Amino acid sequence: MAKKIAGDGEGATHLIECNVCGAKNDEVARNLAKSVISSSLVKAAFFGKDANWGRILCAMGYSGELFTQSGTSVFFDSGAGEIEVFHKGVPLDFDEPKAKEILGETEVRIRIELEDGKGKGTAWGCDLTYDYVKINGDYRT
Repeated sequence: MAKKIAGDGEGATHLIECNVCGAKNDEVARNLAKSVISSSLVKAAFFGKDANWGRILCAMGYSGELFTQSGTSVFFDSGAGEIEVFHKGVPLDFDEPKAKEILGETEVRIRIELEDGKGKGTAWGCDLTYDYVKINGDYRT
C-alpha cells in the first residue's frame, strides 16, 4: 500500500524505492532511507534523470543518523540495468548515458550499502516534477 501511495503523487513520473543495508540497525536504515526519499533535491534529481550521489549523501547526512561515509556505496537500478556511482566513500567515474537510461525508467531503485552493521530499511517516494509543483501550488482547501 505504501508503495502504491508513493508512486501515485500528482504529476509524478517516477516511483523511487530506496533500500539501505548494512546500517547499525533497522531503525537507522529506515531513517536514512526516509531522509533520502523525502529530499526535494533527490526528488528533483530523479526528475532530471541525474545520478547525483552527492544529493543522496547530503540527505543521509541531515537524517541525524550516524554512518561511516568511507564504507558507503550508492547504486541505481531499474529495468534498464544497474550502475554504481559511489564506492566505499569514493565517487566513481561512471557512464552518464547509461545512468540516464536507468533513471529514465518509471520505477527506479537507490541501493545504499553501508558497513556499520546488519540493519536494513526501505522507503518509497516519487520525483518532484513541474506538474507536481503546479498542481499542489494551485491546490486550495
